[in-house]
Formats: sequence, structure tokens, C-alpha cells
Amino acid sequence: MTFWTDPTLEPKRGYKFILSMPGGTATNGLREFLVKSVGKPQFEVGSVSHDFLNHQFYYPGKTIWQPITAVVVDTVDPTANATQEIMKMLEESGYSLPSNPAAGGGLGTVSKNKAVNAALGKVKIKTLDSDGTIIEEWVLNNAFLQRAEFGELSYDNEELLNVTLTIQYDNAFINVLNGEGTIPAASS
Repeated sequence: MTFWTDPTLEPKRGYKFILSMPGGTATNGLREFLVKSVGKPQFEVGSVSHDFLNHQFYYPGKTIWQPITAVVVDTVDPTANATQEIMKMLEESGYSLPSNPAAGGGLGTVSKNKAVNAALGKVKIKTLDSDGTIIEEWVLNNAFLQRAEFGELSYDNEELLNVTLTIQYDNAFINVLNGEGTIPAASS
């Protein structure tokens, strides 16, 4: 039975979502209402072939999670400035400008621990139903910023300035929530 003939079924809608990037121990994160779009997690299972006589057999290999892309609207408000917060996330990941290399200035490097814990925090993509209740929640494990594009300035463009982020992560899991926005208890 299709959803348009059954009034109790509701399709998920692509515009009912929240990207939660709360920031880690040293950053404030991005404001959820500034997120314009976000890709959902994707994975690919590799395959390994084995030759036997004149036949070839395939076996599943490694599972590789693909990076996601998020588009965030930038603002001039100092408390919600996406560019400023993203640069702070980069710095808290361990990056520093080479100021005085002879004296050890700017020799820090980005580390996974800092990028995950001090910069981004627990990244979640939440899908909402028509009442605004969270119905599913993707959690990206060990997420860090891989790329940031700060938009393009042009005199012939009146659109909002966007920042495009590429977020890499180790793996993801999904929590399917009940109608109250909580994870149902496991049945025994």
C-alpha cells in the first residue's frame, strides 16, 4: 500500500531536518538555524575477488563511509558568525599560522583528538516529522572538518553568502526514535 492512500503513513520530508554541530570543549559550534542543507551519511562496501579455475567469486570487503557536505548561511552577527566559528574550529583542531618557526611558533599540527573533541563535538543529523518531533537521528562518530569553502563574492549576485563544509567521520549509526522523540527501549 502506498503512503498517499493510507492516511496513517507519512513520508519523510527533505526540508525537515536539523544539523547539530555543537562544538567541542573549546568552540561554540554552529547555530542550527543557519544550516541550509546537509547530505545524509553514505557508505560503500568494497569487494574482493577470488579466482578459482575459470570462475571469479566476490566477497565483501571494507566498509568505507563517505564524507558529507553541509551548506551554512554566514552572518555578520559576532555571536553567530559561521566563518569565525569555523576558523576557531580549525585552530582548536591544532592548526596555527607559521608565525616564528625558529622559536617554535606555528608548528602545531591538526590532530584527530583535538579536531573531534575540542573543535566539533558530537555531530548529529536529525530528521523531523510534520509535528517537529525528531523521528531519526544519525550520529557521526569522530567527525572532523575536512574542507571549508567560504563562498564567492560578486557584484552581480544578491544571494546570501554561504559556507560549504565537508565533514569526514569514521562511521555513523542511526537512532530511529518513537513518536515522543526518544529511542524506544530494546525488546527482549
